[in-house]
Parts: sequence; structure tokens; C-alpha cells
Amino acid sequence: MTPFGQKLRELRQQHERQLKDMARALKVSSAYLSALEHGHRARPKAGFVQQVAAYFNLAWDEVDELKALADLSDPRVTIETGGLSPLATELANRLARRIADLDADTLGEINERLKR
Repeated sequence: MTPFGQKLRELRQQHERQLKDMARALKVSSAYLSALEHGHRARPKAGFVQQVAAYFNLAWDEVDELKALADLSDPRVTIETGGLSPLATELANRLARRIADLDADTLGEINERLKR
């Protein structure tokens, strides 16, 4: 699941909307919406994020949060380290190999550190 997918599901559940009804209203398939919620689709385009925001009648700060989550929700990340230090390349490769083995606490620590 991606951050956007998680938020999308939370919004849908908070507003007590069925996936099929939401999909119909947004003019997308239920399969697409489900795949987006589960992180099996690429990062959503800005227009779709705006549609979701309008569908749930989100306030400006909530729209900004949704946009930020969408930006951080590409399930297939490529890290280009060409031209960077060998240490940067090593870090990218180690993270790629080990990310599935990291527990939630470790992931949270790394994420918080990178936010600073």
C-alpha cells in the first residue's frame, strides 16, 4: 500500500463510501481504484488527486496533504546515483535490497531522518 492509497481508503471509509460507488462517481473502474488503494498502480496524476479532493469536499490543507502523499506514492522507485558519491550508491543499493526486511520502527526512524 502507498501513502496515497492508505489515505484514499481512510477517506472512503470515513465517508462510508463503497469502492464501486466512488469509482463510478470518479469515472474510473473499481479495479483501478482498488489497485490504487493497494499500491499496485503508479502514482496518481494531479487531475485525479483534484477529483478525489472534490469528491470528498476536502479543505485546502487536506488537499495539500493529499497532493503530498500522491507525490510520495510511486510504488516503483528508481534512484539515480550517477554522479553522486560511492557512499550514496552503496546506500541506495543496500536500501533496495533490504527494505522488505526492515520493521516499522526502523522504517519510521529512517523516514524521520530523511524528512529533516
